[in-house]
Amino acid sequence: MMTKGVLLFAHNNSTVDYVKQANFCAGQIKKHLDLPVCLITSDKFNEDHNNFNHVIVVEKPSTAQTKRFYNATHSYEDSWNNTSRPDAYSLTPYDETIVMDTDYIVANSNLNKVFKSKEDFLINYKAQHIDFESKYTEEMKYVSDTGIEMCWATVFYFKKTERTKILFELINHIKNEWEFYRFRYQIVNSIYRNDFAFAIAIHMINDFAKTNWPKQLPSKLFYTTDKDSVDSYVDSKWNFTFERGAKCQIKDMNIHIMNKIGLNKIIDQYE
Repeated sequence: MMTKGVLLFAHNNSTVDYVKQANFCAGQIKKHLDLPVCLITSDKFNEDHNNFNHVIVVEKPSTAQTKRFYNATHSYEDSWNNTSRPDAYSLTPYDETIVMDTDYIVANSNLNKVFKSKEDFLINYKAQHIDFESKYTEEMKYVSDTGIEMCWATVFYFKKTERTKILFELINHIKNEWEFYRFRYQIVNSIYRNDFAFAIAIHMINDFAKTNWPKQLPSKLFYTTDKDSVDSYVDSKWNFTFERGAKCQIKDMNIHIMNKIGLNKIIDQYE
């Protein structure tokens, strides 16, 4: 029988405890998906973080970047250690793996549908802000104004096959040669981004054409931005105040909460 599980990457910076965030994320995964969770981290492991089935300690990525983050109305600059994602294929202890960001919070069992699929790789091509009146409603559809179709590496599924092995090798190559590929695909921002690298690799592996591979995940990607406030988490209900001032409550919806400081404050209260 093929093994199944979830892989989380967590590299702390001076502001965000991603390992603590991953532990909360893993608790929700076990509650709603009933899957084992493997943590990949370069940080000290706290034994109180007991929602992981496996912990693999790696070196801190040497290609740490600096990025401006927002905690609603406040902003800060800190390191952004996001370059480990291409190693998912070589690091996962599972035959079939769901990879997700630590700030992607699972609230239903929809993602378990991937294990009934015959596909070897599934990802999201569209992302939707839960504030349908937000200026972010029309999210990026392409990597640049004249570029290829966007995809979102926030959460994805893969099965170990020869094709996915080549895909991840290609993503690693693109990461290592990021300056070349970002100019080749006319990406303005110099910061390496997994979403772009995955989109480029998919374009290349499909002979630079749009095909029907890979297909869309069964769970649509919903999110809030780091300019939205995370107000509370009570009785499995998330409460937010959007950037424009409107308030919202959600339940039973998988959600990518980009305000990492706000999310961690809620986790501190929850624990």
